[in-house]
Amino acid sequence: MKKYMSLVLFAHSIFALPFAFIGFFLAVSTTAFEFQWSLLGLMLVCMVTARNAAMAFNRYLDRDIDALNPRTAVRDIPAGRISPKQALTFTVINCIIFIGATYFINPMCLALSPVALFVVLFYSYMKRISPLCHLVLGLGLGLAPVGAYMVVTGQFHIVPIFYGLAVLTWVSGFDIIYALQDEEFDRANGLNSIPANFGGPKALKISEVLHVLSFILVLLPAFYTEVGLLYYLGVAFYGILLIYQHRIVSPTDLSRVDRAFMTTNGIASVIFAVFYLLDIVSGHWLF
Repeated sequence: MKKYMSLVLFAHSIFALPFAFIGFFLAVSTTAFEFQWSLLGLMLVCMVTARNAAMAFNRYLDRDIDALNPRTAVRDIPAGRISPKQALTFTVINCIIFIGATYFINPMCLALSPVALFVVLFYSYMKRISPLCHLVLGLGLGLAPVGAYMVVTGQFHIVPIFYGLAVLTWVSGFDIIYALQDEEFDRANGLNSIPANFGGPKALKISEVLHVLSFILVLLPAFYTEVGLLYYLGVAFYGILLIYQHRIVSPTDLSRVDRAFMTTNGIASVIFAVFYLLDIVSGHWLF
């Protein structure tokens, strides 16, 4: 189990999972649908298995590329800790569990489950096709709040879509920062990324634009649902941490990329979600 958790970098679930909670409790607090522990549990199963499948498939597909890159040669498949067959089997098992979980949620989630899996799995091919790979990764994680809202309601709504777009632009932006580490490697091996195609300085500008859009998108729900001071405090912290990660990384100094990528963004999503949930509880007293 420890090997597989390393394969899928389970700790990285902290990026999208808080926004899934936002989508779920948005539905509970703004519609006539009631909170159900069973639905919350099924939502968590879907989140974990979809991400497991996406990460394991990415490691499987990139195993030869990872072996060539000194930064990624220590990953589980190139290092021999997990075989390619085991990684692919793990992917298939998680896809089956994901679809099975949606069966017990509602017909809409079941019908859309292959679409969701296609998006999160297709990302692994995108670096071979287009520098828009960062946006596809963002789209995959951006499904979290939209899907969580649908778990409760079986319907689409504009507010969870705003949150989904906020995640898309946020994740795309910080993935561009992360990709700065492999700019030369990607260029030399014919792989597409925004840093490899446009260079580090332009890539950081593109990342900044995406993060400005993300900040705007987390503000927009305030025009469609009732929010209080705690929500705006969460937005403020979110914005501050977006700015911070751009202050600590530059094309000539990548020493703090891991802090910008994992620590800062993990804290940003958790703090925003906590303030969102506290705002709901203080205003509506759900339980």
